[in-house]
Amino acid sequence: MYSFSQQTFNMVATTQQYLEPILVQELQKLGATDVLKHNRAVSFNGDLSVMYKANLCTRTALKILVPFTKFRARNERDLYEEIRRIDWENYLDVDGTLAVHTSLSTDFFNHSQFVSQKTKDAIVDRFRDKFNRRPSVDIVNPQLSITVHIVRDEVSISFDSSAESLHRRGYRTEQTLAPINEVTAAGMVMLTEWDGKGAFVDPMCGSGTILIEAALYAKNIAPGLFKKHFGFMHWKNFDKKLWQTLVDEAKAAIQETDTIFMGSDKTFKAIEIARANATRAGLDEDIKLSNKRFEEVKPPQGVAGLVVMNPPYGERLPIEEIGSFYKQIGDKLKQDFDGYTAWIISSNVDALKKVGLAASQRLTLFNGPLPCKYYKFELYKGSRRKPEKEKTEKE
Repeated sequence: MYSFSQQTFNMVATTQQYLEPILVQELQKLGATDVLKHNRAVSFNGDLSVMYKANLCTRTALKILVPFTKFRARNERDLYEEIRRIDWENYLDVDGTLAVHTSLSTDFFNHSQFVSQKTKDAIVDRFRDKFNRRPSVDIVNPQLSITVHIVRDEVSISFDSSAESLHRRGYRTEQTLAPINEVTAAGMVMLTEWDGKGAFVDPMCGSGTILIEAALYAKNIAPGLFKKHFGFMHWKNFDKKLWQTLVDEAKAAIQETDTIFMGSDKTFKAIEIARANATRAGLDEDIKLSNKRFEEVKPPQGVAGLVVMNPPYGERLPIEEIGSFYKQIGDKLKQDFDGYTAWIISSNVDALKKVGLAASQRLTLFNGPLPCKYYKFELYKGSRRKPEKEKTEKE
């Protein structure tokens, strides 16, 4: 069982499927040890400093969990009794607040909300019996956020050091229809293995998330600097001095860059939203935005560049003749973006084939619940289309 007095301890960083290898690299750079990749998660060891840095600096983590205890339960009574016997008073004040979140992969319990409620009941009943008072529930900013994960009959209890998901950086208070998640956007940037230099272009930028995450990456700005609250700040072992030292170090590590960040969108409202988000991120002087249709966009000349785009898939944003639209994308890239490398994400694989260029790399990602392909196209003067043989092969 985890104790607040431990010097080093085990943690689990959750992430989106297919971003685990990127998160492994991030955690290793932060000094984590025994880093292991799992499905949508990475486990690692470290001290308080590593836990704080994982929340502050990782771009592809959603939550940093601290496994607390495990036990077996096959019914609500066993669950209740096992939860109630834990010394919760060592971790939570009698007048404090708590939140419980549950995920299930079991036949013994049917509803996650029911498990969350029984867990809360067991905790508050222990406090009521012991102190004649009880903590209350606060799902927004609790003193202790608890995660319950049940696989078959094994119940794992973790403390959520992040509380609010880390993808909610704090700069994006407005968004366009079908926005891309900040963690997805950061993962897309990092998967390109971009060196942060030259030009970065998103000609269908929407609310600007990909551009902003690219600029944060190039300037080495820790994404957690925008967040005011983390779950661990309410824990009894919160080291405020250590946290402030790490924040100061992160601010000192920010670097200037000559990179050109250029975004455009055909919708003026989208550009307004992107501009407001960039301003909140402190990047309004770095990111240049314009209200243009894709076919009107001209890339910066004289520099090597990267194009990353998230075009409509023809699902949540229906477009007539989606295949024709993707063909236009390929024609435009071939005509005006020679010397650039382009990456396109889409859930519409058939439409991606209509781009008409040979993909040098094909990755799989999720954009929200949608499984997507993320294709790399290396462009050069007179980029040739796919050979007829390749066109007919299943991708």
